[in-house]
Amino acid sequence: MRLQGVRVGFALTGSHCCLNDVIPQLRNLVNEGAAVFSIISDAVNAIDTRYGASQQWKKMIEEITGREIVSTIVGAESIGPQKLLDIVIVAPCTGNTLAKLANGITDSPVLMAVKAQLRNQRPVVLAVSTNDGLSINAKNIGLLLNMKNIYMVPFGQDNPAGKPNSLVAKWDLIIDTILEAREGKQYQPLLVMH
Repeated sequence: MRLQGVRVGFALTGSHCCLNDVIPQLRNLVNEGAAVFSIISDAVNAIDTRYGASQQWKKMIEEITGREIVSTIVGAESIGPQKLLDIVIVAPCTGNTLAKLANGITDSPVLMAVKAQLRNQRPVVLAVSTNDGLSINAKNIGLLLNMKNIYMVPFGQDNPAGKPNSLVAKWDLIIDTILEAREGKQYQPLLVMH
């Protein structure tokens, strides 16, 4: 168990099409011995989509982690002063979340969790899922790659012909990226083929 006793904040944002692929990573973290604390964005908390109902996702998350979900800014704020987490992962990390994080905007539970974690100079891992990663959000990815204590799960183009600007993380590299980030290193290679 490579993460025995490690307190992992797992923050999910509204790239609903990826939740079915990301949720199993919660189970993988638990199986590796991590104590997983989930944080969800307003979109995950309240929006039903063709990919599933918000209540379905929340129930699944709580069953896997055995803990109540943090779904408010107030709930996420305590991560900082209480130094609750060893590492925070945002997966999926939408373009909206990337843009706000790169520009210091804290208007959701997930962004507050990241801000609270960075306040303590502890690692944050981002697993991108955005249709504009090679267009309007390319600059934000660049800014975040140069920020102290921010690491990225390797990513690549998931559909170059149909969505040439889209980038998606390799979900199965989340644990490896967390292990490297805990050592202050970016998992390599960062750019991968899907």
